[in-house]
Amino acid sequence: MVMARQRTEDRTKREGARRRLTAQDWAEAALAAIGEGGLAAVAVEPIAARLGTTKGSFYWHFANREALIDAALERWEQRHTEAVITRLAAEPNPEWRLRGLFAYATAAAAEDPLEVALLATAADPRVAAALRRVTDRRVGHVTELFAALGFPESEARRRGLLAYTAYLGHIQLGHAVPGSLPDGPGHDAYLDSVLDILLRRN
Repeated sequence: MVMARQRTEDRTKREGARRRLTAQDWAEAALAAIGEGGLAAVAVEPIAARLGTTKGSFYWHFANREALIDAALERWEQRHTEAVITRLAAEPNPEWRLRGLFAYATAAAAEDPLEVALLATAADPRVAAALRRVTDRRVGHVTELFAALGFPESEARRRGLLAYTAYLGHIQLGHAVPGSLPDGPGHDAYLDSVLDILLRRN
């Protein structure tokens, strides 16, 4: 994993040397730093080194470190929430969209520690605000799916919240205690069983 990360960083540096870096490139690099070391890892010089550029490139796009953090959090909201919802929007069946959403989101979070790192820095007001927006959007979307399946509004909201709680617990446990969750086909069956419970009608 360390070697793969080094290859990615080397490739990023080569690409940065061939083209002008954008604010989005800096935001993505900041997100990678947060995933590896939390909010404290967002520092201009190390990120510039990661990108194979200088601090001058940073100040071309951002006034200060706080502006970079804000851009990174906005990028996280777009890439890990709005883009995921859009990705699955073509599925007409709300149950299969819900199952696909749960499977995709848990798999993505298992590969990337970013979300767990952000949850660990929720005391920061900027991170707390981003987490609130993302939570409201995700729970609201999942609630809409349960409502589309015929659950009354209050019940749809309750199940949407339970689904999101299950997702957060799943990713936290997967990163905190590797190997505690089933893998392979057993993992898929486990996720299906969670959704089966949430979809059960009394």
